[in-house]
Amino acid sequence: MQKYQAGKYDVAVIGAGHAGIEAALAAARLGVNTVIFTINLDWVGNMPCNPSIGGTAKGHLVREIDALGGEMGKAADKNMLQSRMLNLGKGPAVHSLRAQIDRRDYSAYMKHVIEKQENLDIKQAEVIDLYREEDGWHLVTKLGAEYVSRTVILATGTFLGGRIYVGEVNYEGGPDGTFAATELSAALYKLSLPLRRFKTGTPARALRSSIDFSKMEVQEGDPKIVPFSYSTTENGENRVVCHIAYTGDETKKIILDNLHRSPLFSGEIKGAGPRYCPSIEDKIVRFADKERHQIFVEPCGLNTEEMYLQGMSSSLPEEVQLAIYKSVKGMEKIKIMRNAYAIEYDCVNPTALYHTLEVKEQEGLYGAGQFNGSSGYEEAAAQGLIAGINAAHKVLGRQPLTLDRSGSYIGTLIDDLVTKGCSDPYRMMTSRSEYRLLLRQDNADERLMPTGREIGLVKDEAWEAFILRSEQKENEIKRLLATTVSPSEELNAFLESVGTSPIVTGVRLSELIRRPQVSYEALAPFDTERPDLPDGVCSSVETEIKYEGYIAKQKAKVREMKRLENRIIPPDIDYDSITGLRLEAKEKLKKIRPESLGQASRISGVSPADISVLIIYTGERDKNDRV
Repeated sequence: MQKYQAGKYDVAVIGAGHAGIEAALAAARLGVNTVIFTINLDWVGNMPCNPSIGGTAKGHLVREIDALGGEMGKAADKNMLQSRMLNLGKGPAVHSLRAQIDRRDYSAYMKHVIEKQENLDIKQAEVIDLYREEDGWHLVTKLGAEYVSRTVILATGTFLGGRIYVGEVNYEGGPDGTFAATELSAALYKLSLPLRRFKTGTPARALRSSIDFSKMEVQEGDPKIVPFSYSTTENGENRVVCHIAYTGDETKKIILDNLHRSPLFSGEIKGAGPRYCPSIEDKIVRFADKERHQIFVEPCGLNTEEMYLQGMSSSLPEEVQLAIYKSVKGMEKIKIMRNAYAIEYDCVNPTALYHTLEVKEQEGLYGAGQFNGSSGYEEAAAQGLIAGINAAHKVLGRQPLTLDRSGSYIGTLIDDLVTKGCSDPYRMMTSRSEYRLLLRQDNADERLMPTGREIGLVKDEAWEAFILRSEQKENEIKRLLATTVSPSEELNAFLESVGTSPIVTGVRLSELIRRPQVSYEALAPFDTERPDLPDGVCSSVETEIKYEGYIAKQKAKVREMKRLENRIIPPDIDYDSITGLRLEAKEKLKKIRPESLGQASRISGVSPADISVLIIYTGERDKNDRV
């Protein structure tokens, strides 16, 4: 193959999925010359699995991406089919927004956004080689084009070394019938990147008219729609309904009778699969005592008749899949349009990365999304945004951006990946954070928008709206703390009706809101001075007042955690020379090379006693350095 010089860039992004899009947009919006490569331009921002955005903890990530100046929340709001707030029966820390999305419209929207973005070139090309020379990183495409870039972001998704599995059949391929990136892995091995194989899967898509929805449960959207993006001002609309079906005894029998034909159980698939999103055959084996499993039947878009069968991913043979689906009530006459499949792909061990998502041993090379061992569109987009910002900052000579665990789910996600690693595709969950009540989705703007503004990704209009919301919230909390409401027959009747005691003397409105049975909204008839405020501000005000004590306790824990986070570990530290460290701790610390005592404390195999030794050692070293 004859090469030709095709151009020079500051940032090159390989992959135009959710991670690649956010990375490229962030870099370009920060003013650096950026290029993004994709194997197929028609699949920019594709949703090869569930056509939805958000969900438990994932909704938090989308809000945080938006607060930092990312694009995913805006795109989700523009292409939403149905919206629901999950976990409303639980505390506000776990309330999570989820929206069913028109997958082709979402893809077209994202393609148009990157097409219009200044400082961003888009190339349909497969990058087959990557190496570094004095003038920067060299990227070679299958057609011989050679690009040079000062930094590179790997956002390869499941394309890297992709292999499709359906029963006894397997072949090279990417998601949704696309080509796999088969040659880039070899180049990454040459760079000594610690690659390994992971696996994920997706259910079949079925023809809408072949499903009997009358035999299924209806799942409506919320009457009051909450947007993902703080910039969305128009009211959303639920345009579809979803349905829930259930597997039964026949489903279970078909799967167990054909388990030997599943590449998951025959040993054909070597990659680790997602623990929290298993295939239907995996569910049947792992949860053998369960009588049935839910299937969410969800539209893929307004202009398609394809229905997505969430909860029934499989790698069983095609004819077995058909029998499984037909065993479900309402699917007896189902027509499958796209069969389910498993896909195995290459990804990196994320402990090889810094918190900036830069590869420790390869300056200027970054990873994002499924390349880093995570799963999910939202996790990918969050990492892409941080990688894009940091690649641009390296080019511009600015300080890198790292987010800590106490301030964001994005910080938690990245810290988990680079500190603890992952043995299977990592999925964000609210339980992964020690500070859930501080990291609510309603206050993502307070936590991160100042950072996005400082970086330069939050523009004037969004910033002014944020300042207004902040002032409204602060003023309303002050008013509720100071305003007293007197006893009345109507108020006491209301209090007794919700199961709480009446009042006999004047009580501050804030005290009533702190009662578990009383909501801010329900007190409106008795609060004559209440200002007209946006729903989001009202929700945040109520949470801050109702959970004031718990929030204060978590903030105290954050202050204690910061004490360790601020104790930097010198990069040249010789762990073998430190007396008192256990052998396992030395091995783990040498491998991860933590940047702070806080990060070291979260490494599996490093005990509190080991941290005490490090505190003493680094303290003595600091003292000697000062002398």
